Parts: sequence; structure tokens; C-alpha cells
Amino acid sequence: MTDDRMQGDKMLCEIFRSSRKEEMYLYVDKRQGLVEVPAVLLERFGKPVSVMTLILSPEKTLARAKASDVLTAIREKGFYLQLPPVKEEYLLDLYRTPTESRY
Repeated sequence: MTDDRMQGDKMLCEIFRSSRKEEMYLYVDKRQGLVEVPAVLLERFGKPVSVMTLILSPEKTLARAKASDVLTAIREKGFYLQLPPVKEEYLLDLYRTPTESRY
């Protein structure tokens, strides 16, 4: 997507959390909103809940993504989808293995 609103290093970005999946977030250009997000993705994402608006620049520090990658995705696709972190395999094994009482 090449649009004069998306030029330069900075972008006013709105972040939505998923109402269906914990720790799943959708980043979009605040001025575009959710217009560029495919309907299929929105259906699976659930009702988007706005959590934050920020000025995003390549040097901005984000918790689980590189700001430059987020900016690139928004410019190219109109959105950036942040998936929940992968659970550690050993934690999944603990969850699947029933615990035994030793008493």
C-alpha cells in the first residue's frame, strides 16, 4: 500500500486486542482503521478492543515485535498481527501429564 499518509518514519498506530484469543493483537494505521484488515481475519480475531494509540517509529521499543517490522507490514498489508507467544514445550508437557499424589 503506497499512500501519502504512510510516508516518512513515523505513523500514528492503533493497537487492538482480540476478544477471542488472549495475547493476540492487531496493529493498524489509526487513520485507516480496520478497513484494510481482511474480513476472514476479523472473524477469527473477534471483536477488536482498542487498547492503545501510539506514534510508531522504527526505533520505538515494543515488547514482542520489531517496530520496523510492524511499520513495514502496515505499509504493505494494512495491518500487523501479533500472535500469542509460543508456550514452552515443557510447560505443555506438564499441562498434559496428570499429576500424581504421593500421599
